[in-house]
Amino acid sequence: MTATMDDFKGPPDLEKDAVSVGGSSVAQKDWHHSYGWSRKLLQWGLETRGITPVPPRERVDTQYSKIFFIWLSFNFNILSFSAGTLGPVIFGLGLRDSCLVILFFNLLCSALPAYFSTWGPKLGLRQMCQARYSFGYFGVIIPSVFNLCSMMGFCILNCILGGQTLSSISGGHLSWNVGIVVIAIISLFLSFCGYKVLGWYERLAWLPVLVGYLVALGVGGKHLGNPTPPQATSTAILSFASTIAGFVITYCPLGSDFSIYFKPTAPSWKIFLYSYLGFNIPIILIQCLGAAVAVNIPLVPAWDDGYANGNVGGLIEAMLQPTGNFGKFLTVLMGLSVTANIAPTLYSFSLSFQVFIPPLVVVPRYLFSVLATAILIPVSIVGAHKFYDTLTNFLGLIGYWASAFGAIVLAEHLVIRRGNFAAYDLRYWEDARRLPTGLAALGACALACTLIVPSIDQVWFIGPIAKHTGDIGFEFAFVAAGVFYIPLRYIELRFKPLV
Repeated sequence: MTATMDDFKGPPDLEKDAVSVGGSSVAQKDWHHSYGWSRKLLQWGLETRGITPVPPRERVDTQYSKIFFIWLSFNFNILSFSAGTLGPVIFGLGLRDSCLVILFFNLLCSALPAYFSTWGPKLGLRQMCQARYSFGYFGVIIPSVFNLCSMMGFCILNCILGGQTLSSISGGHLSWNVGIVVIAIISLFLSFCGYKVLGWYERLAWLPVLVGYLVALGVGGKHLGNPTPPQATSTAILSFASTIAGFVITYCPLGSDFSIYFKPTAPSWKIFLYSYLGFNIPIILIQCLGAAVAVNIPLVPAWDDGYANGNVGGLIEAMLQPTGNFGKFLTVLMGLSVTANIAPTLYSFSLSFQVFIPPLVVVPRYLFSVLATAILIPVSIVGAHKFYDTLTNFLGLIGYWASAFGAIVLAEHLVIRRGNFAAYDLRYWEDARRLPTGLAALGACALACTLIVPSIDQVWFIGPIAKHTGDIGFEFAFVAAGVFYIPLRYIELRFKPLV
């Protein structure tokens, strides 16, 4: 019999083992009270909760606009700007074609992570933990690994951009490496503190970035024009579209991570609308600005000099240079803007790590943020001078797995469970014997690869289909994974009942 949300209260022994109490599991409480420094952190209100579900009585937040500001600040930074420059710089597109791709594919691909954000209040589950109900307890480890790599990749790109930007105002006195360390440490602190501090910071982080872009437009707008564009090809358009899709669809595995504290009665349409606008307002506007600046770089000597060797931070500094010291101050704020993306990404990284290695659920969440930062700093320093190659290859690649993941989780919810949240028996969120085997989900991904691989267009491989069409791998990933999953899942249900 399927449990309702009220049943989630569960018997006392089950709640003690599986459900967090007061922001952390009982095991985590014991762990914290074993050490003086950890008890001190608890007294300061540090969030220790990892992937343990949030029971309905603890979902009390009614400030639903919070999710809008989280996604807004997530994307209101210079990484969105740099992604927009890829259209003209890498794919040779003109301003109109770049902006149309940016507009259409962001509006399309952001709908799925916005929809997943509405699941947090209903289930109280982190997104990768919720995926256990389709991928299984052990099967979800594979997408968790991909998710960890994706999040680390975004953090690396942001660290490089932030380090570039901070270095650009120092006249060479501050190296990129030092800038990267500064960005990483600030982000670690914010992630370390948890959900409440992140929510407060994300409400404010976008404001100085907005001022920076407005000033840059004010002093540099006269240089923005629409030079005669080269002839756009379908291959270039679809390959750029794949890159843009990879930028936003990879939020699917994070969708509900930041909405699990909202009341179960939160209107889903409101959470969706806040999330959808939170994605599209910053991404579309800033990526289009990036494309507009990129097509004019060769026409403005100061911009061209600042942009030498693909230095986006130097370009930002060159645009703000006419305002003197105030411009330098704004450049610093623009560089620091990436912390609003890295910090919540580190937060979700720690959650995905607990799904990756389930026994670590008893380890406080924030310790994994420290681990992630220890990886982030050296890798960012090593890759700092190959930013554009890294960005293009990374965004194009990660869209494939995230698209397949989103399709399978969506098909499970809408087709298998008929869109009914009560069909998820939350008592078994960590019961490997009762959860699906994951064979249907992993089998669907494997079968989808037979269509994805011939359809990808990357530097290291161009599939036979992509040679004629451009990169349509993420489209095939979504459609094929969803179509293959449904019959395989029904076969799986013959041997293992729905929970």
